[in-house]
Amino acid sequence: MKEIIAIIRPKKMRATKDALEAAGFPCFLALSVLGRGHQRGIAGEVACEIPAELKAQNRPGGMKYIPKRLLSIVVPDENVDAVVAAVVTVNQTAQIGDGKIFICPMRDAVRVRTDETGDQAIL
Repeated sequence: MKEIIAIIRPKKMRATKDALEAAGFPCFLALSVLGRGHQRGIAGEVACEIPAELKAQNRPGGMKYIPKRLLSIVVPDENVDAVVAAVVTVNQTAQIGDGKIFICPMRDAVRVRTDETGDQAIL
């Protein structure tokens, strides 16, 4: 069993959800998060007006933090490649800020309602 942690652009959330569902993986946890990478800000990522006096200052730099979505998807080992492929296909734009995917080992899972463990708890 593995946990796939994907950090993606907020505007790609619906397409990612649809792709995961189409691939047979409708269950995941999604969180709104703030983060920061090398890009220090992405034009068009956040809808906001910048006052003219700030634009006129022409200061270098970027956003302090960038809004992202963090998805946590727990799947059996044999499904990892399919889930990663679904996430990458939808989110890859070849632009800075497309996101990251981390694959972590998961020792066990327990479904609280039925006491099922392992793969049975996540299927």
